[in-house]
Amino acid sequence: MSTGTLALLLFGLFVVLLVCKVPVSFCLGIASTVCLVILGYPLTVVGQKIFNALNSFSIMAIPLFILGGNIMSEGGISKRLIEFCESLVGSIRGGLAIVVILACAFFAALSGSGPATVVAIGSMMYPEMVKRGYPKHQVAGLVSVAGGLGPIIPPSIIMVVYCTMTQTNIASLFSSGFAVGGLLIVAMCAVSFVMSRKYQWPVCEERFSFRRAAASFKHSILALLMPIIVLGGIYSGLFTATEAGAVSVFYSLAVALFVYRTLSLKDLVPIFKTSAVSCSVILFIMGTSTVFSWLFTVSGISGWIIETVTNAGLGYYPILLLITLILLVFGFFLEGIATVTMLIPLFLPVATAVGIDPLHLGMIVTMTNVMGCMTPPVANNIFACSTFTGLPMGEISKGELPYLGCFFAVLMIVVFCPQIVTFFA
Repeated sequence: MSTGTLALLLFGLFVVLLVCKVPVSFCLGIASTVCLVILGYPLTVVGQKIFNALNSFSIMAIPLFILGGNIMSEGGISKRLIEFCESLVGSIRGGLAIVVILACAFFAALSGSGPATVVAIGSMMYPEMVKRGYPKHQVAGLVSVAGGLGPIIPPSIIMVVYCTMTQTNIASLFSSGFAVGGLLIVAMCAVSFVMSRKYQWPVCEERFSFRRAAASFKHSILALLMPIIVLGGIYSGLFTATEAGAVSVFYSLAVALFVYRTLSLKDLVPIFKTSAVSCSVILFIMGTSTVFSWLFTVSGISGWIIETVTNAGLGYYPILLLITLILLVFGFFLEGIATVTMLIPLFLPVATAVGIDPLHLGMIVTMTNVMGCMTPPVANNIFACSTFTGLPMGEISKGELPYLGCFFAVLMIVVFCPQIVTFFA
C-alpha cells in the first residue's frame, strides 16, 4: 500500500468514526490499530505505545494542576480574587466587565483550564452584572471569552501537553504565555471600555478608595500568593512543573481547609472524583494519539508530507498561516487536547523544516486551541457558560463576537511577530 493511500485510509477512517459520534480517543485508537494491522504490526504495539506515552514524570503535572484548580474553585479562592479586582476598577463605567477580565487572568494563573475559569468566575459575576443592568448575552460572551485566558496565562495544561510531546522547555513557553496574556488583557479591556460607552453600561456606586483596595488585598493575599509561589518555584529552578503542580494541590488544600475553612474533608470526595474524570479523558486521548502519531513515522507519512510541502515551494509565513488555519478549523470540531495530540506530530517536522521556532508554534497552538473552545459546535467554554446563565449557544456566541475579534487580532500579531514569543523565553 502506498504512503498516500495509507494516509487517506487513516484520516478517512478517523473522520467516518467522528461523524458517527464515536469519542475522539476511540477514533484515534481504532483508526491507528486498523492501519497497523494492515502494515503487519502485532496488536501488542498499541498497548506498549499507550503505556510508554503515559509513563512520564512531566505528564503528572496535568492531573495535579487540574486537582489544584478544582480545589481552589470550590474553596472560594476565586471569590476573593473577584473582590480584589472590583476594589481596583469596579468604580468606573463598565468596571465590572474589566473585573471579569482581571479575575479570569488571576484565576488563570491558578487553574490553567478555560472551562474551569469560566465556571469559577462567571458563576459569581454573571448574576451580579445582570442585576445591575448589563445585557445578558454580552456578559455571557465576555465571560466565555475571558475564560480563554486560562490556557494562555501559566500554568497551562495545554502548554504542558505540547511541551511534553515536543520536548520543548516548559518554563520558556510559560514566560511567553505571560507576554501574550498581557496583550489579550489589554485588548479585551479596551474593547470593554469602548462597549461600556457605546451601550451605556452602568457605573458602580461605590467609589474607589485606597483603604478599600488595601483591605481587599489583605483579604485575598493568600490567593494572590499562589501563582507567585508556583511560578516563582519553576522559574527559579526550585522545582519542576510537575512538582509545582503538587505544590499547588497542597497549598490550595492548606488554604481552603485550615485558613479560609471553606472546605471540609467530606467536600474533597466530589472534587477528587471530578478531577479524576477530567484527567482520565485527557490522558486516554494522549495515549491513543501517541499510537496515531507513531504511525506517522513508521509508515513514512510524515516524510511524505514534508516532501510534498517542500516541493510545493511554500515559504515561512504561508506555511505558518496554513498551520494556523488548520488548527482553527480542527478546533471548531474537536476537543483541544485531541487537536494538539493528533496534529502536532504532523506539523512539527514541517515547521522545523522551514525554520519555525517550536516556542512560536506552541503559542499559536495554544491560542488556536483557546479559540476552538469558544466557537461552536464543540465550544467547551460556551457550554460551561450556559450551565449558569441558561442562555442558548446562539445568544452567547453573539455576545462573544467583539471579544473574539480582539482575540483573533492578537493571534495574527503573534503569527507575524514571533519575537513577542521568543523574546520573553
